[in-house]
Amino acid sequence: MNLPKMRMVRQRYRIPPAVDIGDRMAREWDRLDGSALLLPGMRIAVGVGSRGITNLVPVVREVVARLKACGCRPFVTPAMGSHGGATAAGQIEVLAARGITESSVGAPVHATMDVVPMGEKNGIPLFVDRLAHDADGIVLINRIKPHTNFTGPTESGLVKMMAIGLGNQVGAEHYHRLAMVRDYYDIISTAGTELLGRCHLLFGVGLVENQEHETCELKMAPAGDMVAVETEMLKKARRCLPTLPVEEIDLLIVDEMGKDISGEGIDPNVVGRDVCRCGVRRPLPKITRIFVRDLTDGSEGAALGIGQADFTVRRLVDKIDFQATAINCLTSCCPESGMVPLTFPTDKAAIAAALQTVRPYTFADLRIVHIKNTLDLTRLLVSEGCLAELENRADVVVDPSDRALRFDRSGSLISLLQAVSGAC
Repeated sequence: MNLPKMRMVRQRYRIPPAVDIGDRMAREWDRLDGSALLLPGMRIAVGVGSRGITNLVPVVREVVARLKACGCRPFVTPAMGSHGGATAAGQIEVLAARGITESSVGAPVHATMDVVPMGEKNGIPLFVDRLAHDADGIVLINRIKPHTNFTGPTESGLVKMMAIGLGNQVGAEHYHRLAMVRDYYDIISTAGTELLGRCHLLFGVGLVENQEHETCELKMAPAGDMVAVETEMLKKARRCLPTLPVEEIDLLIVDEMGKDISGEGIDPNVVGRDVCRCGVRRPLPKITRIFVRDLTDGSEGAALGIGQADFTVRRLVDKIDFQATAINCLTSCCPESGMVPLTFPTDKAAIAAALQTVRPYTFADLRIVHIKNTLDLTRLLVSEGCLAELENRADVVVDPSDRALRFDRSGSLISLLQAVSGAC
């Protein structure tokens, strides 16, 4: 199979510097006067989600240590909706896979899928995890970032964690179903904000990661300030969101997808696609075909978002835990997200098939982009048809060397992005 020559491209981001976790936690604790919120003997539920967050373990450990220093009895509880197969044991396993265990953070890990009804607001029923409800106080820890399916002043972060994360399977499923007939942002914002006041929430710890996945912001906020603080943090997170440098693409090759990369496996904010009925419609980028090659080990078989791709390979499909994927898809009311695309035995066969379904082209104008995943976009490969769009741009560096998409004897693509070091 003949393919156009490729060039390695490095995106030049304005990258906010990383923060020192211990120092920033100390300053934020003093600013918030965290000890004033606590009484000795209080049982504190520390809600932690399922995302792959940089520095999650040290942040949780710092929070636990400060709570214990005030005489409190903290425990970690999952705040992840239906993840982990919607079972308590499964969610504890997810936390362990993220490094969160009693030995690593200094507090026991307890989980339940039971919820306590908390009334309703504007016709939206409210639920909260039973262990969190029964505790004397709640602390939430989460990364702030743009959401994959809705837009608003607060998206993926502490407010959403309050509504869906601590809503467990019951809350997550109900809010997603309600989003079929009501505005998704309004549901999550209303439920999350209302629960901040109805529950014993002490404070939240919000994190922002830069384009190199370093923690570049850490802020603590009490319940009354959480929405305002998260709104400002989301603005910074949006500026740090990696994007593709090319707006129109014939074929996007993605080395890996997974829930540790994005809640949708392949981030719709990056590829411009959202197969869910209630999802956001984005004008750019315009991508004709997406081929995804593998599922990350951190996904633990959950392939939510595979439906965004047009082509895949047997290697990925064989890794799918269809039960876990179905639970996530049904809970989010988006069966489309779990629909397996056309599957081929090899990368070579999948790419050949994908190119049969794009516009008439020549090697000079065919626009192929090859990325590792939608979270790691610092370096990527583009075909010669993309080069005109990248000329005279200060935010990208294009290596002058021609490179080829090569395959091994089994037909697997030899990805130049897996071991790339200082290229460009």
